[in-house]
Amino acid sequence: MLARGALLILFCLNLAAALWWGLHPPARAVPPPATEPGIPGLTLLAEAELADLPADAELAVAPTRMETTPVCLSVGPFDTPSALRRAVDALGGSVGKLQYREAQVQSTRGWRVFIPAAPSRGEALATARSLAAQGVRDYYVVTAGPGENTVSLGLFREQRNAEARLAEVRALGIEAVMEAASEERPQWWLEIAVAPDFDWRRPLGSGAWQARPIPCF
Repeated sequence: MLARGALLILFCLNLAAALWWGLHPPARAVPPPATEPGIPGLTLLAEAELADLPADAELAVAPTRMETTPVCLSVGPFDTPSALRRAVDALGGSVGKLQYREAQVQSTRGWRVFIPAAPSRGEALATARSLAAQGVRDYYVVTAGPGENTVSLGLFREQRNAEARLAEVRALGIEAVMEAASEERPQWWLEIAVAPDFDWRRPLGSGAWQARPIPCF
């Protein structure tokens, strides 16, 4: 009799717990704030500069009203957002319209000297041991990526230093090679509408910029 009563009480408790969980709305998890109140988040300098510069760049003064049919030019390149911003401010109200365009370009960041890829990891390691036996230092075996199983002999900013390293290892009978190391980076161009006789270089000052005609936008 006692056992039956205990089972009945246990059943009732389980039933009550199931009903509570089924009818009780789940609590909503509130994510913590990314920063403390009143403290701004981090923003990269390049992001901040470009965020302030819309595609149709906002000018400090009203654009010039074109009395004649304008010509349109693409002026640049500008290598940093800061240089782009300075150019926008310099041209100011001298142009009828101004916007910018971003392009990705390949640029040389130095020269690398290396031994071409061996057929296998074992042979690349054997080449490295041979280098060590001949007194060559500052090398490593590339174990992954496009240069897998090559033996790097250094990355040099100055071409003459790379050539000296190449001559050093070739004098030991090592068939090393040298090539330019490149990377992709952004550049910016200003597209402007100006009067046909407008001298765009004068407000920008000295710099290795160029201009080429483009269809008017």
